[in-house]
Amino acid sequence: MKNSFAIAIVVILAVGLGVILTYQQTSSPLMREFVKQQKEILVGQKRIEKQLSAAGSSEGVARLERKIDTLARGMRNAPSAPRPSAPRPPSDEYAKVYNIPVGDSHIRGKKDAPITIVEFADFQCPFCSRFHPVLDEVLKAYPNQVRYVIKNFPLSFHQQSHPAAKAALAAGEQGKYWEMAEGLLANFQSLSAQKIDEIAKDIGLNVDKFHQDLKKNDANYEKILADDIALGRKVDVRGTPTFYINGRKTTARTLPAYKAEIDTILKKK
Repeated sequence: MKNSFAIAIVVILAVGLGVILTYQQTSSPLMREFVKQQKEILVGQKRIEKQLSAAGSSEGVARLERKIDTLARGMRNAPSAPRPSAPRPPSDEYAKVYNIPVGDSHIRGKKDAPITIVEFADFQCPFCSRFHPVLDEVLKAYPNQVRYVIKNFPLSFHQQSHPAAKAALAAGEQGKYWEMAEGLLANFQSLSAQKIDEIAKDIGLNVDKFHQDLKKNDANYEKILADDIALGRKVDVRGTPTFYINGRKTTARTLPAYKAEIDTILKKK
């Protein structure tokens, strides 16, 4: 009899400890109260263990049975662990049409095209690099219907994304914005001041003028980046790349997906 009760106590103690460890991380009042109760029960186990030796009488056995039953009921009635739900975007996020002015941003494609694709990009972002070639395909498929614009959204943990964005703007002073943008995205893994200079040479820039423009126009470039970042926050950019088709956020990342959306818009027009 003593051995049976000892085994039962050990099993229940193990379950109790598991439950406590599971719920210690939660901050809800219900869970805190439960943990407090379980700690009190465990403290009482030492007293129960001392009484095992006196369990030879029917009265002692009955007393231990009642205590064990109380502990078991507490375990069975433990509240279920809350399951964290994945964050979801607002339901109207992809239905809303945002006002995203092109402003002075560089445009690729026909200037008066009826379809405008805007990308909020970080030149050190691997996903921006990965999905950028798709835009080449889109522009080739719709040479007169689509224009493409990059807005800068350099992420704070990408140390080279900010200077890279300014390098693209400086290259634009020599009519090579898109060539620099392509070079930066192709080399996102190894961006540095030296690598940017290498790209500048490869795309045929006057490197001395490039450096002069970076220095002379630094304040203006900083303002352009600040304005792009503020606009991105206003239109609910949460990461890079984020694409918009005529102001509507899109999940398209392949040519067929872009075609489906673009063709629908063109049919309406």
